[in-house]
Amino acid sequence: MLNKYARAFFTRVLTPFAALLIRLGISPDAVTLTGTAGVCAGALVFYPQGEFFWGTVVITLFVFSDLVDGNMARQLGRSSRWGAFLDSTLDRVADGAIFGGLALWYAGSGDDNVLCAVTIFCLASGQVVSYTKARGESIGLPVNVNGLVERAERLVISLVACGFSGLHKFGVPHIDILLPIALWIVAVGSAVTLVQRVVTVRREAAEADAEERAVPQGGETR
Repeated sequence: MLNKYARAFFTRVLTPFAALLIRLGISPDAVTLTGTAGVCAGALVFYPQGEFFWGTVVITLFVFSDLVDGNMARQLGRSSRWGAFLDSTLDRVADGAIFGGLALWYAGSGDDNVLCAVTIFCLASGQVVSYTKARGESIGLPVNVNGLVERAERLVISLVACGFSGLHKFGVPHIDILLPIALWIVAVGSAVTLVQRVVTVRREAAEADAEERAVPQGGETR
């Protein structure tokens, strides 16, 4: 849902900014690299210290680069396999930094091994969810499924919860409970999404294999 509607909205909003960057001679790849570096810095510098509000502010400023670089490439007519590969690869790096920063907090000053484990599961399951789709497509399957919690949902749920939880340091009572709740939601949702994709790939693979076997046996299909 977020991929379909929110991405379209922010793409329209960020189009003038993308055009400005093009006029300044900045390349889409440079935006991709800068955005990923900013997200990693925000997550790995602020989150392990428990500075969830300011960390989320920094991450949010840079995370929109994921929309800006693609917008720039389309305006320039330079959409390419390399650009898609770089963007997808660095998305995984950024996701790892966000959940890695949270895991460092819970393993250290946050002092909660259970939530540390849940955060690590969010990190790992998110990577595997992305891998299942990429691997399925690489063997010629469409992987035609809309998962319950995909990357956009994982980021929004986690970052919104982090940002609001950070208000605890500004004196807002009990709001820090939002982050543990969000992490459990992301963990469960990612597990469900993983099962959805695995089941879909298994079904599509079985159908594709059956079609291939049917051609030599029955000759020309009708």
